[in-house]
Amino acid sequence: GEKMKGKGKKKCSEQKNESKTLEDYKAHHSIILSKLHEEVQPQLKEIRMRLNSLGLERQAPKRKRKNKRPNKVKSVECQMSLPNSGIGGKAGKPYFIVQVGEVQNLYKTTKSQQNSPCSAYTLDLHGFTREDALAKLDESLLTWVDTAMQGSYPFVIPAKIVCGCGNQVISETVEKWIRNREQVANSPKGCF
Repeated sequence: GEKMKGKGKKKCSEQKNESKTLEDYKAHHSIILSKLHEEVQPQLKEIRMRLNSLGLERQAPKRKRKNKRPNKVKSVECQMSLPNSGIGGKAGKPYFIVQVGEVQNLYKTTKSQQNSPCSAYTLDLHGFTREDALAKLDESLLTWVDTAMQGSYPFVIPAKIVCGCGNQVISETVEKWIRNREQVANSPKGCF
């Protein structure tokens, strides 16, 4: 009987120690989060300023249709009137969608990153000469890789490089640039 009492007393004292440890853990966690918040505050302020400078306005909600069935005839006509991008037109791709970031994870990443703002990672090369385009690509690569490494695992972000539909000089330049950079890979289809 005495042995049982001794064990019971130890359990009570251990529970008191655990509750103090839990409170200490909560206080320590709060201190860490406060430090983190202080470190991130300037970056969050910059992001808010960028968003406010865009001057975005809220759109009115869409109105519901009265006719619930879609008109099949109109949808067929719309599909027929769209230009066929594969026939005729200029040679070269009008844009490239790439993955940028941690070399080891470039080809492992297949999910689209929906929380990343796509417009922030779009580079438009319309009107650039070949040399200017290469300089801008290298400059953007540094920014993209830095952003990817500051993000979360797998430290890879999608980026869109717009070449335009002119002659294929810029398109070929971008294609070669992608092949020669180890931190850049063509994105799998459906990733952007």
